[in-house]
Amino acid sequence: MGNRGNVDRTAVLTAPLSFDGESQVDYRAPNLLQRILSLLGNVRPGSDLTNFQLPPLFNIPKSQLQCFGEPLYCTREDMLSRCCSAERPLERLTSVVAWSISITRPLIFGVAPYNPILGETHHVSRGNLNVLLEQVSHHPPVSALHATDDREELEMIWCQHPVPKFYGTSVETEVHGKRQLKLLRLGETYVMNSPKLLIRFFPVPGVDWVGNVRITCQGTGLGAELCYRGPSLMGRNRRSIKGKIMDLSSSKTLYEVDGHWDSTVTVKDVSNGKQKVIYNAAEIISGSKTPQVKDSKCVLGSESAVVWSEVSRGILSKDWDRAREAKKAVEEEQRKLKKERDSRGETWVPKHFTVSYDKKNGWDCLPIEKSVPSAPIHVPFDC
Repeated sequence: MGNRGNVDRTAVLTAPLSFDGESQVDYRAPNLLQRILSLLGNVRPGSDLTNFQLPPLFNIPKSQLQCFGEPLYCTREDMLSRCCSAERPLERLTSVVAWSISITRPLIFGVAPYNPILGETHHVSRGNLNVLLEQVSHHPPVSALHATDDREELEMIWCQHPVPKFYGTSVETEVHGKRQLKLLRLGETYVMNSPKLLIRFFPVPGVDWVGNVRITCQGTGLGAELCYRGPSLMGRNRRSIKGKIMDLSSSKTLYEVDGHWDSTVTVKDVSNGKQKVIYNAAEIISGSKTPQVKDSKCVLGSESAVVWSEVSRGILSKDWDRAREAKKAVEEEQRKLKKERDSRGETWVPKHFTVSYDKKNGWDCLPIEKSVPSAPIHVPFDC
């Protein structure tokens, strides 16, 4: 990536998404619903919005890569260590279910993160957990994630390919790709998918996660099915989640899951009716700290917080002309680099992942390195 003159390229890091996000955000432009509907006025229902470009007026000051990685490192409690330390397989799966719910984060209606550029990276550490993301494809957009904690002996490998579609009164984004959580010391791999993202314009504007999530561990023969539910027509029962933890071989339900992913979730042992809370959003998410640059010299030029720094400054100061020009400069630079690659007959190759695709299984991303190194951007450990 080239250097655009005297533009300030230092990283701009903003607070993680939280349940207080709607009330805390003050950089949004007024009348966003009307502006959004005007923007989508010429889009046909059923259209794929993957390549739809948003002006900075509709952006939050962070990249989709950052939003993808934040749920792993922006937590007040280390839920991953619970997955590793639980003694029995059923306890471990229950901990994995709770952790999977914790990575469901609220989004803000009317604004969206930047679409990552090709080769963009995001590298952050929290304690012994090191997280690295890379945008491995731009058309279509595919993001890869690799996270390791050598002390806990765990690894995560995710591949994410969002496909947003416009349906007149809403936009629904189906998030394709496999997510793996590996407890290396135990030899267990938990495979799961992501819920869908639903943006509603009518009757009540809002953003929700909806749909089914399945978690399986072939090593233990246990699994879980979760259903994320959107609100009713009157806006009631928002962010609810129901499901079950079961024996995969017999499909026998062992625990019933119930609650709301923005408050508390419980499991009930069907054999004796006993209930317990497995997730409390306020304890896990509220008060999460903003990542900080620990070593500015080691922050890569491809880092999300650097790539979009000038755009973010414009948004945070509500200087929309500055934000628009900065975003235009990023996009023009990418077009220039692509043109240069095409003229040389070169195909872009990801730096940190090996990527493959087939029609049956979709995109798959495998990390090149065994573990992720410590990052120059850290999250304060007291969060």
